[in-house]
Parts: sequence; structure tokens; C-alpha cells
Amino acid sequence: MISNSVPLGRLGRKIKAQMITTNNAPDSAQDALVGTQMRAADDQILLDDYSKTIAAVVNRIAPSVVNIRVLSGERGQGGGSGFIIARDGFILTNSHVVRGAREIEVTLHDARVYSAQLIGTDPETDLAVIRIDAPDAQHARLADSSEISVGQIAVAVGSPYGFQQTVTAGIVSALGRSMRSESGRLMEEIIQTDAALNPGNSGGPLLNSAGEVIGVNTAVILPAQGICFAIASNTAKFVAGWLIKDGRIRRSSIGVAGQNVALHPRVVRFHKLPADRGVLVMETEPGSPAVVAGLKQGDTIVGFKGEPIATVDDLQKHLVASEIGVPSPLMFLRGTEKLFCMVVPRESTPRQPRHREGLK
Repeated sequence: MISNSVPLGRLGRKIKAQMITTNNAPDSAQDALVGTQMRAADDQILLDDYSKTIAAVVNRIAPSVVNIRVLSGERGQGGGSGFIIARDGFILTNSHVVRGAREIEVTLHDARVYSAQLIGTDPETDLAVIRIDAPDAQHARLADSSEISVGQIAVAVGSPYGFQQTVTAGIVSALGRSMRSESGRLMEEIIQTDAALNPGNSGGPLLNSAGEVIGVNTAVILPAQGICFAIASNTAKFVAGWLIKDGRIRRSSIGVAGQNVALHPRVVRFHKLPADRGVLVMETEPGSPAVVAGLKQGDTIVGFKGEPIATVDDLQKHLVASEIGVPSPLMFLRGTEKLFCMVVPRESTPRQPRHREGLK
């Protein structure tokens, strides 16, 4: 615990001695001198405690952080960072670091080099799992990201520009941010931090003061400084578990391409709709669940299973794996008429990732 009092001892005796030697000075000047010395001592204590905290975090996480090199793949050579999440060699990183890789090389903190196997990727959350044959490797602990607070210490470790085990520190600047993944899907619960991130930091851990992972570093806004983003650890835990189990994340789809549109105020009032926006059906896939249910191009989706749908992102949030094969009520507008149908979502096929400004 950081103390606001000056410790008695050599510093206390020194201040006392200086007080004695300045007895002839005015009381105000003497008090100012003592106050300045006490504040300086407090600042030094705070700096020492901060430094010790960062050093302790680094010592705890360093054996788990790895440098990843893609030696060959669809996009040629590249690399980034990652960290071990299980003793049997599973490593969590970003999807855009290893997507399409055919040959991956991992370097541990002690310079040992291993070939890695790609276990699975999920471009829609920009997460991936690879594995090395390194039994009893020291792994990182993932914290509960729902307990993060704005303003708390955030430490980033990675390999920017190939400089392994590089450490930067800052704070959690904001919570609950949203950003687009490579596939275009909206990623939520993104952590914003001012801990400096650079190319090569992608996939590395963002840590709290206890050395626990609170996020996976993923992107930075260029040319802005101090605006960096990490995927929350709770998302990472969920995705990593399924990637290790199945090699992919299952999601559902109804087979429509949609666009966010505003609804006419009279229509909203007449039907007592909970939102003034909806998803206009621009296109339907032949034989898709939407076509089977009777949905047509030009219809506007405004509800799914009793929940309002105002945007494409709202619809995507509801189309999770548990909805596959489950009949669900869909509310939509056709012209000014409000209609309902039962739709049975099917398993979606992964979308082709597109370029996004990440950290590589």
C-alpha cells in the first residue's frame, strides 16, 4: 500500500537537522522548505512503487510471451506476438498475424525456437490459436475483463518491429469500444489504452498490475498517438476455448444482405415500434432460411425473438451458434404493414477477411 507519510529514519533525521540549521529563517520560509522536502520524498516513494509494480508484472508474464514469425503463407512472411495460455503449448494471438500461414516459427523468452501448428482462427473476433510442442510451458492467467476500471494500470508486452520482450505501460483509457474485424463484423467490449503499441505488438497481452491478461492487443489508430485497442480477455477466453475444441467458431445465419435504414415516424408510431430504425433486406441468398420463411428483398427487419433490431449489428448479435436450427419469430415491415414469420437460422460459412489497419 502506498503511504502518504514520510518514513522516519535517515530522511526524517536529515529534515530535522535542516530545520535546526534554519532556526534563524522566517517561519514561513522554513515551513515551505520542509513541505517541499516532504513532497519530494512522497513522489520518490510513489515512483518507486510504480516501478516495482511494472517490474513485477514483466517478471511474471515474460516466460509466457512469444514472438511469432510466419515463414510462408498466403500473404508471404510476417509476424507478431502471442502468449501461452495452457501448459500443453497452446498460444493465443491475432487472426491477422497467422491467417493463411503454412509455416510458423515461435521464439520463447529464453531464445528457444519451435515450429508451431495452426489450430484455428476466427477473423470475426481477430483471434487465433496456435500450438507448439513445449510441455510444461509457463502460461499466462486470463483475468475477468468485466472487473476492469478506467484509469487502472495497463502494461503491454510484445515484439514491435521484431524487438522481443518490449514493455510499455499506460492506463486503461476507455471501455466498451467497438471496432470492425477483418471480416467486417462489429467487435464489441474493446479496451482502449494509451500503452504504446507498434507493428509487431499484435497478439501480445495487455496486463493489469497483478500480471494477469486483461486483453489481446490488436490495433492502433494511425497517425494518432496513444489510441490503441485490445480485445477483452473474456472474449478471448470464450473464443480460444472453441478454437481449441473445434478449430472454429460456429455462428448462425438467415441468408440476407442488409442495410441500416431510418423508419418513417408515422410507421413507428402506428405500430408502436421500439426503435426508429431497421435493417432493409437488400439481397437474399437462394434457398436461404430467409427465403424459406417468406422474406423478400425490400422488406425491413425490425425484430427477432421479441428483441428490437435497429441495425445489422443488432441482428448479428442474436445470430449465435445456439440459434442454429431453432425456429425463431422474425418481425418485419413490408411497405407500411407489420408482418411476422418463423425463420430457422442455419450455420453460417466464414466470411473472407478483408484488410484492416492492425498492428501486424
